[in-house]
Amino acid sequence: MKKRAILSILLALSLILVGIPKLQYPVMAAYVELKGTDIYNGLRGQSFNEGWKFNKGDVNNGHSISYDDSKWSDVTLPHDWSIFNSFNQWSPAGDSGGYLDGGIGWYRKTFTVPQNYSGKKVSIVFDGAYMNSQVWINGAFLGIRPYGYSSFEYDLTPYLNIGGKNVIAVKLNNNQPNSRWYSGSGIYRNVWLTVLNPVHVDYCGMFVTTPTVSRSSATANVSTKVLNESSSSKTVSLKTTIIDSNGDQVASDISSAVNIPAGSDNTFSQNLTVSNPNLWSPDSPYLYTVQTQVVVDGNVVDTYKSTMGFRYFNFSNTTGFSLNGVNMKMKGVCLHHDLGALGAAVNYRAIERQLQIMKDMGCNAIRTSHNPPDPQVLEICDRLGLMVMDEAFDCWETGKTANDYHLYFKDWAKRDLQDMVKRDRNHPSVIMWSIGNEIPSATVETATKLKNWVKEIDTTRPVTWGCFAINMGDETYKKVASVLDLVGYNYFPFMYDQGHKEHPEWIMFGSETSSAVRSRGVYKTPTNENILTDKDNQCSSYDNSVVAWGNSAESSYHEINRRDYMFGEFVWTGFDYIGEPTPYKWPAKSSYFGIVDTCGFPKDIYYFYQSKWSNKPMVHILPHWNWSNGTNVEVWAYSNCDSVELFLNGTSLGIKSMGNAGHVSWNVPWVPGTLRAKAIKGGTVVYDEVITAGNPAKIQLKPDRTSITADGKDLVYIETNIVDSNDVPVPTANNTVNFSISGPGVIVGVDNGDPTSLEPYKANSRKAFSGKCLVIVQATKTNGTIIVTANSNGLASDRVIIETTGGEPEPTPVPRSAFTQIEAESYDAQSGIQTEECSEGGEDVGYIENGDFVVYKAIDFGNGAASFKARVASATNGGNIEIRLGSIDGPIVGTCPVTGTEDWQSWDYATCEVTGLRGIHDIYLKFTGGEGYLFNLNWFTFDKGSGNEYLGDLNSDGRVNSTDLQLLKRHLLRINLLTGTNLLNADVSKDGKVDSTDYTLMKRYILKLISSFDN
Repeated sequence: MKKRAILSILLALSLILVGIPKLQYPVMAAYVELKGTDIYNGLRGQSFNEGWKFNKGDVNNGHSISYDDSKWSDVTLPHDWSIFNSFNQWSPAGDSGGYLDGGIGWYRKTFTVPQNYSGKKVSIVFDGAYMNSQVWINGAFLGIRPYGYSSFEYDLTPYLNIGGKNVIAVKLNNNQPNSRWYSGSGIYRNVWLTVLNPVHVDYCGMFVTTPTVSRSSATANVSTKVLNESSSSKTVSLKTTIIDSNGDQVASDISSAVNIPAGSDNTFSQNLTVSNPNLWSPDSPYLYTVQTQVVVDGNVVDTYKSTMGFRYFNFSNTTGFSLNGVNMKMKGVCLHHDLGALGAAVNYRAIERQLQIMKDMGCNAIRTSHNPPDPQVLEICDRLGLMVMDEAFDCWETGKTANDYHLYFKDWAKRDLQDMVKRDRNHPSVIMWSIGNEIPSATVETATKLKNWVKEIDTTRPVTWGCFAINMGDETYKKVASVLDLVGYNYFPFMYDQGHKEHPEWIMFGSETSSAVRSRGVYKTPTNENILTDKDNQCSSYDNSVVAWGNSAESSYHEINRRDYMFGEFVWTGFDYIGEPTPYKWPAKSSYFGIVDTCGFPKDIYYFYQSKWSNKPMVHILPHWNWSNGTNVEVWAYSNCDSVELFLNGTSLGIKSMGNAGHVSWNVPWVPGTLRAKAIKGGTVVYDEVITAGNPAKIQLKPDRTSITADGKDLVYIETNIVDSNDVPVPTANNTVNFSISGPGVIVGVDNGDPTSLEPYKANSRKAFSGKCLVIVQATKTNGTIIVTANSNGLASDRVIIETTGGEPEPTPVPRSAFTQIEAESYDAQSGIQTEECSEGGEDVGYIENGDFVVYKAIDFGNGAASFKARVASATNGGNIEIRLGSIDGPIVGTCPVTGTEDWQSWDYATCEVTGLRGIHDIYLKFTGGEGYLFNLNWFTFDKGSGNEYLGDLNSDGRVNSTDLQLLKRHLLRINLLTGTNLLNADVSKDGKVDSTDYTLMKRYILKLISSFDN
């Protein structure tokens, strides 16, 4: 021991003598809020989503660097091409895929690699591409990944043209049928470009575990794999730091230096202890940040960051699940990956909104059914406090559709599974790994291999699956279950006790429960009958529509919660999803299973789960209160209070105790008015009410936020309600609503939650369903004000204002003359009105409906315009073009009638006089008329007025007086120069210049020595 100490001192002295550069560790920044990052790879990637070209369909030599892609569409990733398709009853996707075609698509991106990338390691990371991806760089083939849900990385370094042009090409083949739900098609997740020094942490190369955790102290083990891809050996050390949510360092460690030979690697293991840690849980999802700095020759050459949480959990075959020593049920939902009207194209805000809606219901767990999730899902679950069952596969060697993963399982399962575990293992939200769902022809051999492959990467979490419970009567499936750490039962609660009795060692849970179906706002009676067939293709929201293998929500909840050994459930499903319409098929194209519809509007059953899964006092009554005389209505109330009292028009209909019931009910003879529930819990009183609505009279818009980030990604969801003249929602309204937009935003989707609606998701109009519809607006990268307006024939319109901040300043538009032909502009630059090519080239603003509008910025009318002329076509009865100044509600300066031309491209001209138009203005063309499409607009222009009426009026107050003369004098003395229209108006002599002649004429005019400037 003494000898070792002496040697250490001598070594230290010798190092001092030769000199060691002082280690320069960057100052740790305060905790940074994550929002759609590559946190799984150390926050080292830069977004590579912009500047792509897309072609739907196959091409020859699409990977060639010389291929001409100039006619391909410009797209920004993430991108799902299938969601733009029309629904096709004969689609190879079938009903499971939502009748939306897939096929082959190509993406290409041309980019320049700067000179300072020389000597670096450059890689590209795809979070997911559906499916059968093939990737090339500069014509060199990089590889194929069949599974559309896997994240993967390619090294670009050997193939790059440093300082010059580079082309990356991606071919995808969604060879349907290959999925039991809507998959989407395309590079539908984020893409990252990572540029690193040759010595760096490996891809997903940090693994943080928490071997000991208590409320007084916790230890984190940080295992970091460092690669040396340089041409010589390097001496490497690591400094690893744990930072709390305030940005304060709470633990730190510097590793011993290790020599890593060229082309080799080393895995460092460091233990860091945090005193009095904040523990991660659903109620308090506290996150720390781990930062590792790779040091070579005194310089930090790589920095890798990961979030982490301290928590410990236990599963018991008798008492279920506990987290941080607290016993609790997992109150979970299954979620498919689509985002409603956005399709499969991931968006941070869209995912966040879905998960927040679940959290607000009282949900504490998510099952990623039935595939690896987008990384952002886990990032958000960490932050919101949602535990995750992270699932890999829907089949193994035996498939469920002709072209699904069973074709690739043998060759790819190990890599896909381990890539998922490696990517997701640092998320505290991930509690268990699932290796499959309802696997046909499952074997002990395959289950054992899959489990072992997981354990090679992560031994800290249990491995499970979801088994169709009726199969638990089969001996093979029982043996598979015994291989696993946890045993998931899908449905058939009557099997629970049998399994527990035969295998008391099993730790069991409801991996999939209920499968009740319902349509928002639709009620079918009698409530004690299971109603699965009706001519309207809708299901009942009374919790009395249940598929053959399922149970009602109330029954499923009761079966789990009366058994301590069942540690929780995952309800099928949290949200409706595109595809798998059950019990109906075409024209139904999306599911009925959701607690919430595809818009994010809760169905009534949402409030049942909220009453059981949350503690905040609440009450909810159903159904709506628009019925007919003579109807006896069964009224239900969901509540977590002690009692509920029901009132009809102020008269009590009785008090009912909740107890452990799922709901309480009253039979009420319908009369119009107000039905109100009063619920009491201790000293807290809460209410809910439904009111008889009159006829539809107005539109009401309710945005989920009024300020969003101008980053080209952020979204605002605008709930659209049809209300009567007293602002009471009309629960049966189905009016078509037309949406228009101005400002730095674009409409990216519309929806109404109706599983049977075949209206396109990418449009600017939607019929209401049960009184509601939705429009989704995305910000551009420009700061400003977005105005969204909703119109419907016969209803008062509404609009909302959304501010966008944090982006680029709004550019000053370049004025353009009103007296030249102005082409109708494209969808992306305008209000959401779709466009089509017109017969004379260019584009026309087509599919115009009542209330639509387009905006033209900075139109210069000079000294004045007299009339408006537009080239239009209408196969219907036409309509009107209102010309408005400054805003959609600005003053009308002209109304131009459009008559029918009997065809959409039989063009005619519409003209009208305009008044008060001079100077530079933003012009809003608002289109009004009857129902349906009104007309197409190809181009428009204005004719000049005489302009004499404005001459001499230099301050635009409508008069010529001494004030104008002083302004002209100051201009001539160059004290305050006139510009624009005011300068034109100063040329009263109309000789093309402003000089003393104009001053003399104006003075004589004011003194009434002349009656006009023409004198």
